[in-house]
Amino acid sequence: MTDFATRAELDALLPSISAAPKDEARAEVICYRPDFRQRVFAERISFCPERGVVGDRWRDKAWLRDAQGNPDRRIQVCILGARVYHAVCRRGPEIPHPGDTIIADLNLSEENLPTGSLLQAGSALLRVSDVFNDACVKWRTRYGADSVEWINDPRNKPLRLRGILCEIVEAGDLEVNGPIRKPG
Repeated sequence: MTDFATRAELDALLPSISAAPKDEARAEVICYRPDFRQRVFAERISFCPERGVVGDRWRDKAWLRDAQGNPDRRIQVCILGARVYHAVCRRGPEIPHPGDTIIADLNLSEENLPTGSLLQAGSALLRVSDVFNDACVKWRTRYGADSVEWINDPRNKPLRLRGILCEIVEAGDLEVNGPIRKPG
């Protein structure tokens, strides 16, 4: 039995999602993916510009490659807004976690975090990518077609409801409940 959020339910949450904190949040969940369909929920993760999230499959199995065939650094880290996560991913433990590196209650909109913006994640420094996260086929299967349409609605795209993709600029570590914030 499916219990997907409906488009009307998701639309009703837009004001709350847009009201997420703009400058700082805590990492509610941190995760890395050693291989396909695998999730490791860690108390602490390490970020490395060359290796990505240490232990993650990005280096060997990135879904996006650069012009030279290397894993694209713009997709090393994914941050999903906690309010979206709680709205969409509500079917219980049998449904896999989406695999995002960080889930935090942070406003991820283009207005708040334009492409190129920097984010401090614990002691690491990340740069917001220009790659739009549009929700893959797996997202549709796990969380419903309405959520994919909601994420990709042209009016909602600037909100980056599926989260932001980031490049690791400076190595560092992040612990669960550690800070995610705009530097400065």
